[in-house]
Formats: sequence, structure tokens, C-alpha cells
Amino acid sequence: MSVKGILLVGGKGTRLMPLTKHTPKPMLEVAGVPFTAHQLAKAKAAGITEIALATSYMADVFQPYFGDGSALGMKIHYAIETEALGTGGAIKNASKVLDLKPGDSVVIFNGDVLSGHDLKAQIDFHKNSKAAVTLFLTEVADARAFGCVPLDAEKNVLAFLEKMENPVTNLINAGCYIFDSSVFELIPSEIVISVERETFPDLLNRGLVVKGFVDLSYWLDIGTPAALITASKDLVMQKLISPATPKNDGFALIANDATLGKSTKISGGSVISKGVFIGDGCEIIGTIIFEGAKIGDNCRIISGIVAPNSKIPANTSTTSEIIGY
Repeated sequence: MSVKGILLVGGKGTRLMPLTKHTPKPMLEVAGVPFTAHQLAKAKAAGITEIALATSYMADVFQPYFGDGSALGMKIHYAIETEALGTGGAIKNASKVLDLKPGDSVVIFNGDVLSGHDLKAQIDFHKNSKAAVTLFLTEVADARAFGCVPLDAEKNVLAFLEKMENPVTNLINAGCYIFDSSVFELIPSEIVISVERETFPDLLNRGLVVKGFVDLSYWLDIGTPAALITASKDLVMQKLISPATPKNDGFALIANDATLGKSTKISGGSVISKGVFIGDGCEIIGTIIFEGAKIGDNCRIISGIVAPNSKIPANTSTTSEIIGY
């Protein structure tokens, strides 16, 4: 019995436009590397060495970067959807490229969640409970914007409830599931299906055991520009540790070939990518400046994302989230 993985990286990332016009959301750089690199590192740290990337939007950009996974000490498969099949359909499609045996467990990661939860503990909990599915759940202050997941005293999932004005619990689905290999047989092939709205409720209706693993560690959906910036800052400043984050001083991550002018200050978890030029007297705080951008003298940029190869005029002062696109 082994543990394998599926990483759902097929989404278009419409909330992140125009950042995702030429780059799929999971390949946007967060703390200096594509976000997918952080999730693969998390999987590897928990003992997962075989994983399928479920791709759809701009599917052809993943394999040239990650290859067969050997550089990471992993085996990476690619499952491409020619038409988006929803989360359930994507999971079913990706399961076909894994060599699954009866009793295997498969960890399924949402491609846009940055989490500090203890994945190894979730895997152990799943195995010990003999559940069909174990969901990572986290607690939020206000669950009205999410579907909520009530549990009983034995951590059995009682229901999957849609967004409501008065949630019965503040526990929400946090986007990391563990499936027993037998569950894939219950998901239809080649149709659009939602694992959250259809598959999980169906499992309960069948009387199967679905458990909730509660972990209140760091958790962030990176689906908006503000959240992407926060994730990058938090990783650089080590509020959350990822093995994929390049070494830095805890204040900023600056490429070796970046050029910084006199009296320029970089702080707040900023990331300065390759080939960036920043003029004199600038202050860059909590900002991602993508490759090849040129920043004029005396600029002040706070909590922003600067487009690749863009030119920001001298004396620009902004707290806009997206600059130069």
C-alpha cells in the first residue's frame, strides 16, 4: 500500500487576470518559484514521490518546467483535459495515469491553496481511520463565504453544506483530500462533475466513511492578486516554511543579477526577479517585481505586482496591486 498524489492545476485563474493571460495560475511565481513547486515540495516532504498533475488551461507549460520529476526526486505524470471536466472529472482523469493498487491512498491537492497543515499527520489519520476519504478542514472566522463541513465527535463528516447566512460550523473544506483507491471507481469518466457538490455527498449517501482532519495552521487561497502577494511575502519572511523557497535573509528575495540603485531599500518580503533594474532612491515594500522590469528613480511601490519587462516611470508612488500590465 503506497501513497500517491494528484495536483489539480487546470484552472484558468480568472480572478488573477491579467497575470494569468500568458501564465496559468499554478505557474505564477510565489516567493521566487512557480506556486506548483511549493506544493510538490510539500508532497515530497510528506513522503509522496509519485504524483499526477491534472492540467487543462495552458497545459503545455508544466512539463517543460518540471519534466519527469527526477530533479525533485519524484515521478511526475501529466493528465491533460482537452475540455475542463470540473474537479471530480479532473481527479478521475488524473487517476488513470497513476499505477494504483487496491489499498493505495491518493492525496489530492487543490492547485491554489498554500497551507502549513501537517500533511503527514493527515495521511496517518486517514490510514488509521480506514476512511474512504479524509478531508483537511480548517476554521475561518466567518464561514458565510464558504461551504461548511460539520463533524460529529468521532470526526465523521455529517454533511457538505453550501454557502449560507448562518453556518452551522466555521469548519470549511481546505482543499486537500485523501482518497482510498476504491473511490475512483465511483466517479464517472469523461463528464463534468464537482467533487465538492456531487462526489462527496454521494459518498455519504452510499454510507461510506468520510472523515474530517482538522488543522488550524496557516491557510490561504491564492486566487486573488492581494492573496498572491500575501503568500509570497509570508514565504519570504518565513511565516510559513516551504522547502521550495530560495534562500534569503527573511526580508527580501533578490536575484543575483538584479541591479539596485543608490539608497534604494527593499523590504517586507519583496521578491526582485532576474534582470530587474531599480533606480536610485526607491522604496519597495512587500512587492513582487517580475523578470526584466525596470523601475525609475525615486519610486515607492507597496504591496504590488510589477509586470515582466515593464517600465515604471520615475517618481511613481503606488499601492496598486497590479502595475505595468
